[in-house]
Amino acid sequence: MREQKFCPDCNQKQNCQELYRQLGKAKCPSVVSKVVFAFLLPLIVFIASLAACEKILSKTADTKQLQTIFSLLAATAVTFACILTIKAINKRFGKNK
Repeated sequence: MREQKFCPDCNQKQNCQELYRQLGKAKCPSVVSKVVFAFLLPLIVFIASLAACEKILSKTADTKQLQTIFSLLAATAVTFACILTIKAINKRFGKNK
């Protein structure tokens, strides 16, 4: 594949470089915690609750299909509750307006 070099041929390369320079020097709060709470935490909650439900329902459910369906529904409900809780906390204490 041919190497593409856009910057040397671009007539606005000075503006682009200055923009990236200013973005690199910007002083702003980290978004890592927001990303973790928005994407990673619900995924971890879903996996953990699915595993817990599978273990609990393995003793009570008659068939493997019912066990899987009920575990999936319960894990989805727990994850949804977690998401709603995170939204409520952000709305009450966060600065998202």
